[in-house]
This record gives sequence, C-alpha cells and structure tokens, in this order.
Amino acid sequence: MVQIVGATLRDGEKPVTNFVAGRSAGAFAAEFARDGLPGGHVILLGPDNETAAKDALAHFPGGLHVGGGVEASNARGWIDAGASHVIATSFLFEQGRFSRARLDQLCASVGRERLVIDLSCRALDGRYRVMSQRWQTATELEVNEPTLRALAECCAEFLIHAVAVEGLKQGPDPELLRRLGDSVPIPTTYAGGIRSLDDIESVRRLGQGRLDFTVGSALDLFGGTQLRYRDLVALSNAPASGPR
Repeated sequence: MVQIVGATLRDGEKPVTNFVAGRSAGAFAAEFARDGLPGGHVILLGPDNETAAKDALAHFPGGLHVGGGVEASNARGWIDAGASHVIATSFLFEQGRFSRARLDQLCASVGRERLVIDLSCRALDGRYRVMSQRWQTATELEVNEPTLRALAECCAEFLIHAVAVEGLKQGPDPELLRRLGDSVPIPTTYAGGIRSLDDIESVRRLGQGRLDFTVGSALDLFGGTQLRYRDLVALSNAPASGPR
C-alpha cells in the first residue's frame, strides 16, 4: 500500500510517493474494521493489485469501496468479493465526454445503491473539470450544481478529490469546498490536502456540514506527522459528529 501525490500520476512514469507501507492492505482493513470505520477506499493504481485489494475486502467485508479500473464487466465481481460499493471514473467517459450509456451499464451491473461516481477535478479556466485516466485527461464534464443533481439520480455517493492539492499536505481547496457545500444533493466525500484538525473544521464549515472527508498522507498511520489516527477515530465515533 502506498500514499502518493496524485497530481504526479503519469503513464510510464513513477509517481511521487509519500509513504510505502510495511503492512499489508488486509492489516489496515482489519484495523479499520475494529475501529468501526466503514467507507474506506481501496484504489488499484496499477496492474497486479487485485490480490491485495481482495485481501483488504476479506478483512473488512462490506466495509470498503473499490476503485481503479472499475467498469461494467468487472464491477459485480468486486461486490461479490466483499466491496460495499464500487467507484467509477474513467469508464464513464469516451474521448473526454461523459457516456450515459456506460453509466447505465454500471447501474445495471451493481445497482444505483452500490455505485460511487468519482468526480475528482481540477480548476481550469474558472471551471472545475472532471479528470479521468489517472487524472491526466481533462474531460468536458464540469462539477457544478446541474451536473451533481443529474448524476445524483444514478448513484449512492460522490467521491471528489481536489486533484491539484491531493497528497501535498498543504490544506484543502477552499473554493471547491464552498461550491460543493452549496450544491451536493447526496452523500459526498471530499479528499485532498487535509493536514490538520483545523482543515477538517474548514471542510465542515465551508461544506456547510454536508461533506464527508478522507485523510491520507498527513495521517500518522500512513507515515505522516500532522494528524493522529486515534484522534480521527475518536472524532468519527463522537455522538452527533456529523459527516466524517
């Protein structure tokens, strides 16, 4: 398992890595299961990761989302292997354009209630455009209220990485948080740049209490020094803590 700087993903190149784990994916999954933290993301970033992903699912059946190379032909297999949801991005686009036909195929395979649409995006020319193909290709789909409302009818959740700040541990994207807070109609997880409890409060405030969040490279569990895993477990399990 690794933590990378997402913006450095390039075909044929080695990404910048913040952390390489000495423990298996299954060991991390077992810890999340013990601590009552469902909804974690198992992302296959390259070939030959299926065994590790299935190991994680076996240690937390029904508790993890799987993404990375998910398409209509393999989505059901991940659900059968123990994933609670599958995460789809690149499969939903053809030559940079969103394909409703492909979305319908995925929904037919696993059902709306098991599908998470990844709308990870980058600000380009004043618009937050969805990035596909390992965040290398800017699509024509914009993350805005009309898009979110239309796609909310077809999935259970959204996952939205702020690509420009992902893995940098320099704080979240405040403008994206504001826009999401104004417009998300279904459960939505924000990821990117979170490095402190103050940043988590910013996600809550700017997202108007409507956003969940993920933390990666800043977390001590993954080699970081800025956030303690046990603090986040306590925050997650606190009564009436809202989105997590």
